[in-house]
Amino acid sequence: MILTKEYVAILDKFNFDVPPVGVKFLTQRPDMVERLDENIAFCEMLKTAHEGNAFFADAQNHTCEAGLYVLGQADAAAPFISGEFGAGLKIFEEPRSAARLYHYIPKIGRGIVNYVAFSPLDKLPFEPDVLIILADSSQTEILLRAMSYRTGKMWVSKFSPAIGCAWTYIYPYLTGELNYFITGLGHGMKRRKLFPEGRQIISIPFDLLSSLLQTLKDMPWVLPAYKPDGPEFVRRLLNKLGIAAPQ
Repeated sequence: MILTKEYVAILDKFNFDVPPVGVKFLTQRPDMVERLDENIAFCEMLKTAHEGNAFFADAQNHTCEAGLYVLGQADAAAPFISGEFGAGLKIFEEPRSAARLYHYIPKIGRGIVNYVAFSPLDKLPFEPDVLIILADSSQTEILLRAMSYRTGKMWVSKFSPAIGCAWTYIYPYLTGELNYFITGLGHGMKRRKLFPEGRQIISIPFDLLSSLLQTLKDMPWVLPAYKPDGPEFVRRLLNKLGIAAPQ
């Protein structure tokens, strides 16, 4: 979807500490942003965009094998697949445990994505495939409630001890499901000290973005029960419904 000024204004109301970032997966080299002028890990690219930079990255920009693997731009070397590397890092007890990671992490097939473009919201020159937001708990509650406000969908967070980039970028893109997780949990992001701990990273795929933003426009952000007279509001509602309020 195209993020119109109206929808951008809705997101601006959150006053996020860092701007939401749009991510786009591309087969052909893009011309709307310049190539990243440094080599960093896939997860670090999100922080670079948080700092106000719009850019694209190709395979040569990646310094972490995990990013290339989940993008389908390279096969994982035997010590990764076997679990020896994950066990060697002490993330897992044994290689057999670490090897399981490669059976369930989402990844894009070979030859589909050659470039990944990033842009902060205020510079966004493309329709994002995934919009990624770094939020505190109060902001996250509003965003997740917007996802389920009309649908009643359950909130589900998916993550793993390592290769967090798969759940940040790839899972929502492939499945069409919103994903979120708490910063400070993933090995690579924690090791690189990329984000304040205890925040939430929320990844919204393109096919949910329009409805979620429209819902944010329509629904109450602060629920009546959360306000100072919340207990009285709940009692009145129970009485209206003919339910005796608990003593």
